Amino acid sequence: MKHTVVALVEDRPGVLTRVASLFRRRGFNIDSLAVGTTEEEGISRMTIVVDGGENGIVDQVEKQLNKLIDVVRVSDLTAEDVVMRELGLIKVRCNSLNRREVLDLVEIFRAQVVDVTLTSVIIQVVAEEDRFQALLENLRPYGVLETVRTGRVAMLRGERTTAVHETEPEEIHRFHAGAGRRPEGELPYVSE
Repeated sequence: MKHTVVALVEDRPGVLTRVASLFRRRGFNIDSLAVGTTEEEGISRMTIVVDGGENGIVDQVEKQLNKLIDVVRVSDLTAEDVVMRELGLIKVRCNSLNRREVLDLVEIFRAQVVDVTLTSVIIQVVAEEDRFQALLENLRPYGVLETVRTGRVAMLRGERTTAVHETEPEEIHRFHAGAGRRPEGELPYVSE
């Protein structure tokens, strides 16, 4: 079973390397990784999909991520009520004889054509993984020339969030500043 883990991390150079190194050292395989900025300045969001075939692997991933100084919060969204999407581009071979068939498939899957040439089309898909896969399989007979996917992103439904909106109490802020978490300037040490 694939698990979706969200880590809010400090937006600093080297954080992605430290997270990826943690997975490498522990022998965990990352199925997909999407990283982007958040609504809070200085915080990035990593959405990590891991295969949790073994019991407790996701708990172990969460515990190991929380040990990294750059990680602010970790959440496992696997069993939660979430909206999950993946963005992908698919370049398909087509010509004037079969272009209408390809465009009909695009419409059925609620995708969009973003580029057309005499010999190909580029299709943009924003969908859950299974719908993306189904469109891809239906396009294969026409000749898929290239695909690119962002990986899964997910957000909790309703009022709940994985974001950090509360301000730290002064005592905790002093502790984090003393420990090197979210300081101004360069990090004093590397957590590897």
